[in-house]
Amino acid sequence: MFSEWESHRQQLKSYINKKVDDPNIVEDILHDVYIKASANLKQLKKKTSLKSWLYSITKNTIIDYYRKRENYDELPENIVEERDDYVEKNHQDIAKCIVPLLQELPEKYRIPLELSELEEISQQDIASKLGLSLSCAKSRVQRGRHKLREIILACCDFEIANGGITDYTPRNEKALKYYDNMRRRFT
Repeated sequence: MFSEWESHRQQLKSYINKKVDDPNIVEDILHDVYIKASANLKQLKKKTSLKSWLYSITKNTIIDYYRKRENYDELPENIVEERDDYVEKNHQDIAKCIVPLLQELPEKYRIPLELSELEEISQQDIASKLGLSLSCAKSRVQRGRHKLREIILACCDFEIANGGITDYTPRNEKALKYYDNMRRRFT
């Protein structure tokens, strides 16, 4: 836990600094976060990213700090909004990237997947529209999702929390160049 903690410590400290003015309190909160994370490590689900989990603990610890203050200062309104804005921006960036990645799929998988996911057409209607049996349409949508997932995972590492993507990082220089090129093409 300690090595993973050290890799996120500075980011968490910066986050706390934005919410709390007193450097001593910042250190106290950071220490409390470490203790809570260490004590509750078993609660970290395998699909949840450590970074997102630590941010969640940090946010809650900051909220606890403001609640305990004697004069009950107002909690900064942007404490939750800032993290939500960060996640929303990542979702928008990922969405811009997915459309060009769809173009990498073979047409027999791409078209049913686009109809299902982008145009929200039922799989029964996709089957009728493309002259396929329902089971064939379902199979192509599923295979398209699987192949798109492979393409996306080959391109980026994702952090997942609460059932959604919270952050991503291109895997290598080639993926970074590809991502930047695709984003420019479709923006």
